[in-house]
Order: sequence, then C-alpha cells, then structure tokens
Amino acid sequence: MNRSDKAKNIAQCLQLAILLEASAHKPGNVNVVTDFENTRYEHFLASAVAVAPSLKSGARKGIAVSDGKIDIAEVGVGKIIKNCVTETASWQHGGNTLLGTIILLSPMAVAAGMVFKNEGFAVGNLRENLKLVTSSTTPKDAVDVYDAIEIANPSALGKAPDLDVNDPASKIRILHEKVSLYEVFKIAEPYDTICSEYVNNYHVTFDLAYPALSKHLDQTSDPSSATIQTFLEVLAKVPDTFIARKTNIQKAREVSLRAKEVVEVGGVETPAGKKALNKLDKELRKQSNLLNPGTTADIIAAALAIKVLDGYRP
Repeated sequence: MNRSDKAKNIAQCLQLAILLEASAHKPGNVNVVTDFENTRYEHFLASAVAVAPSLKSGARKGIAVSDGKIDIAEVGVGKIIKNCVTETASWQHGGNTLLGTIILLSPMAVAAGMVFKNEGFAVGNLRENLKLVTSSTTPKDAVDVYDAIEIANPSALGKAPDLDVNDPASKIRILHEKVSLYEVFKIAEPYDTICSEYVNNYHVTFDLAYPALSKHLDQTSDPSSATIQTFLEVLAKVPDTFIARKTNIQKAREVSLRAKEVVEVGGVETPAGKKALNKLDKELRKQSNLLNPGTTADIIAAALAIKVLDGYRP
C-alpha cells in the first residue's frame, strides 16, 4: 500500500467509526431513530463526510513524521481539528455534532499515519504515538482549537479557571506565554473527559472502552449492540462531563448509577436489560438534551476507531 492509499485508508477507518457510533441507539443520544430538536441523525452522517479530507491530511502528516520529513511538532493537530470543524459546519445545519470526537480522532489520524508502515498496524504502537502527538502540541495548536470551539459553538462549555475559551484575551496570552494545547487541556482535565484523555494518553479509551468493545464484538455479529453495551459500561464507570457541565456532577453521577443498574440486569443482552435500557433512554430524554451523555459517545467513537484501524469490519 503506497502512502496516499495508507492515508486514505486511515481516514476511511475513522469515518466508519463515526458512522458506527452515530448509528447505535445509545440512551440519551441522537441516533437513527431518535432526534433532538435541532439535530438529526442526518447531520451526523453529513459530518462524517465532512471530516474525511482533514483526517486524511492528518494521516499524511503522520506518515511524513514517520518518514523523517517533518518534526512531530510541525504536524499542526490544532489546524486539523479546526479544519474538521469548519468543514463540518459547512456540510450541515444541525450545529455542533462532532467536536469532542474530532478532538479525539484528529491526533489519532496522525498517530495511525506514524504506525502504518510496511509491517502493518499495532494498537500498542498507536497508543505510544498518540502520546507523542498530544505531548508535542504547540501554542498555535491551542489557538486553532480555540478557534474550532468558537466555530462549533458547543453548549455547556462552562468557565475555565484560567485561559477560558470565552475570554478574547486567552488566545493572545497563549501565544505570548507559549502555552501548548497539551498544557491548556491540563487545566481542563478535572472537569472534561476529552481533555483528560489528551493528558492521560487516552486512559478511558484504551483501558476501559476498547477492551469492552473488543469483547462484545467477539460475542456478537451486531456492531450496534456491542457499541451500546460498551457505551453503558463506560457510562456506568465514568460520569459524563458533558452532563456535569450542563447540570452538575451529582446529576452526572446519578446517570452513571442508572447505567450501572442497566448493565447489572444484562443491558442489550437480556430482555430485562433491554427493558431497563429503554426506560433509561426515556428518562434521559425527558429533560430535553440536558442529560445527553455526549462525552461518553465521543469516547466510544474513539474506541471504535481503534478497532476499525486494527482491522474490524462490520
């Protein structure tokens, strides 16, 4: 496989992961049968199309790093994220659909490019390279991500203790004080799981979500069921920080407890679990999208991306 084909393959793998995650009927999320007021399943499909060129560019940058043509600090992860978000906004009218997923998958595209050599792909190498990519980010990357957040205009951003994204002076300070994207995410780590993944080498993704997903995909030919079950298990153990910012951490913990109860009666794998799952879904949707476990969905998309990169096909 030549370098162009490798980059194309990586982008397609990440696209497929986005589509598989969006298609699963996860509780409290937009999916093929349930919409939010202004955001529909079709908006996620359009977004998956939109991100392909930028993810392919990220993979090319990773390949160039592997070939010794550029330094890892020259990759421009922030620019990749910003380009993905810009294209997503131009392809659909459903608002912010994939910001968290894009933030997680953009460095993964680069890291996968660094892995894909003649000997093939290895999950362990992917994670090692992800650590290199995220820890080598620059102040320019941070500013580009701030621009991306402004474009996506996500709800429930909250207020950071320092370098708040809503403060116009933050980008000036980032450049003047030479604060990298990694360092910015370190500030947000305590209250944002996406940022925590960056600074902790995708701990939830690799150590919890990916093993669970692999197990469930081995047990069923239905990727949707495996995705939903994994989603429940991750949500049961990791309170969703999107819910926490929209409401409070106590409410997020309550939702996690409800997910744990669904898992304990079997989740998608038993009649009792399916009944409990449907009840949870209705409970979460009663409060508009305040109880939307969106961060958990982003983590599941990242876990699916690893699995597809490693050769899984539905």
